[in-house]
Amino acid sequence: MTAPNELRLLPWSGPEGKPCYLNTDDKGGYMSRLADNIEAVQLGTAAELLEHASHTLDGNDQDAEDLRRLAEELTGALRDVLRVATSRGHLLAASDLPVY
Repeated sequence: MTAPNELRLLPWSGPEGKPCYLNTDDKGGYMSRLADNIEAVQLGTAAELLEHASHTLDGNDQDAEDLRRLAEELTGALRDVLRVATSRGHLLAASDLPVY
């Protein structure tokens, strides 16, 4: 059986919000590439949302509903980025490369 730190945490959740993992040695396989692409989209979305949040917070004309919606979007993006960071951290820990 593969150790949990050798599994790749995928950038989506399964039923009931449970984490999904990939067990493969093929880093160029379909599921690995799909996960890479989704992670790239999630990171890009987070970067765009951060820029939007910065502009929004610079202005003084935002009502409570706009700020609530922004907080919800930022929370979702932060959740995605944290999952990517966790996944990549596990991949680094499982590799033979030293972590600095």
